[in-house]
Amino acid sequence: MTPASRRLLALLCLAAPAALLADVAPAPLFRDGAVLQRGKPVPVWGTADAGERVTVSFAGQTKSATADASGRWSVTLDALPANATPATLTIAGKNTITLSDVLVGEVWLASGQSNMEWSINNTYDKAIDVAGSANPLIRHIKVKRVVADTPSTTATFDRNGWETASPSTTGNFSAVAYHFARDLHAVLGVPVGIVNSSWGGTRAEAWTDPDTFANTPSLAYVAEDWQKTLASYPERKAKFDADVAAWEQRKAAAEAAGQSFTERRPNAPSGPGHQATPSGLYNAMIHPLAPYALRGAIWYQGESNVGRAAQYHELFSSMITGWRAKFGQGDFPFYWVQLANFAGGNPDSPAWAFLREAQTKTLALPATGQAVIIDIGDVRDIHPRNKKDVGRRLARLALARDYGVKMADSGPVLASAEREGAGFRVSFTEVHGGLIAPLNQLSGFELAGEDKVFHPAEAKIEKATVLVTSPAVPEPVAVRYAWRNAPVAGLFNTDGLPAVPFRTDTW
Repeated sequence: MTPASRRLLALLCLAAPAALLADVAPAPLFRDGAVLQRGKPVPVWGTADAGERVTVSFAGQTKSATADASGRWSVTLDALPANATPATLTIAGKNTITLSDVLVGEVWLASGQSNMEWSINNTYDKAIDVAGSANPLIRHIKVKRVVADTPSTTATFDRNGWETASPSTTGNFSAVAYHFARDLHAVLGVPVGIVNSSWGGTRAEAWTDPDTFANTPSLAYVAEDWQKTLASYPERKAKFDADVAAWEQRKAAAEAAGQSFTERRPNAPSGPGHQATPSGLYNAMIHPLAPYALRGAIWYQGESNVGRAAQYHELFSSMITGWRAKFGQGDFPFYWVQLANFAGGNPDSPAWAFLREAQTKTLALPATGQAVIIDIGDVRDIHPRNKKDVGRRLARLALARDYGVKMADSGPVLASAEREGAGFRVSFTEVHGGLIAPLNQLSGFELAGEDKVFHPAEAKIEKATVLVTSPAVPEPVAVRYAWRNAPVAGLFNTDGLPAVPFRTDTW
């Protein structure tokens, strides 16, 4: 070996240990502009060299931990009071990381499919909402859309990570989550942080953690169905490629002839790496966030599970239970949006009604609630542009149930339905100041006899009850309300909240 070679080898040997060193790094959500949860222990975690001592300092607290054999470390800050003054959080090991502009307030996880992802820029009042949105105490971070086959420890984010509400940023915020956060801040006066992890067109299966599937035999059909999907993928992919090629030819021909071309491009089939992968979105977009301290979660999803309502209740309930277990913060509040009125190809079909029922059944879980929006959807558009009222109804749930604000958080809920003469007398809870029919016609009620054929019925409000009758059904045995894809539902309480759709039959 030449002297030059020996010198090079010696330099490489000296450099090797340094190359193996890993800088201390915090978990993904800990970055400039973060909002930490007030009033409860705050885990802070990340990675470093195995055996490295890591110290976290914030708000007068200093906590230390030693990275384990895999390089993971974690400390827990004691419960913090709300603080709207930007502070610095320091993480030190062999290197030091300083996070600036950190606030303490209320943190909520917002998830689901497109109606949660839908931004302020796509809503009715976008110009007004964006122009008046400047508020450094409302913050939003959007998890980038990624699929993973196994639980990930890292996540990436759209744009600049944590963003404060301002005319230059708010247009990209989740509209539902923004209006939710704005109402919370207006009432509570503390910082509010939204962690937005949502993806359009996705199913509840994709957001459910793998341990839940492994420990719930009745959900085995999810994996079985997915294996069939993967087996048929090559054939479906070949057809898709041929269809796209033909579509591109038609598009080119139309453009060459100066004609408009409005035909939609064929949708790619589900298969490997697709957002429909069971647990795929949980693995990549939820698991890396745990156990970040948060107050609760808001959820808007279900459209992609319509047609499988009989399975949805257990699936959705299991998903919620799994998330709570992974975050390790007990039964944190979980509030969702019940599906809006939408024709879905047939406004009189009950398919969407059955999915709404599955959502309502999930209220059997503790610390859950749903915002009913059967009155503010768009019959022709699965993405209603009125997201302000959706966010505000979710905020009512949180304010009333988690923050002690005295306000109605639900419309009328079925209490009982008793046969009375040739009709049914329906009683309700959550009536508050009374029942009203602001559409001037109390529509949405139906009656059926032993033949199980439902007919539109006349309904009359009498105090906290509704008397439902129909000349076409002299001997009714069942009553339904708002039990269609896109019903004209006319029953509200005096707080302006719509009655929850219901049925008394099990047909």
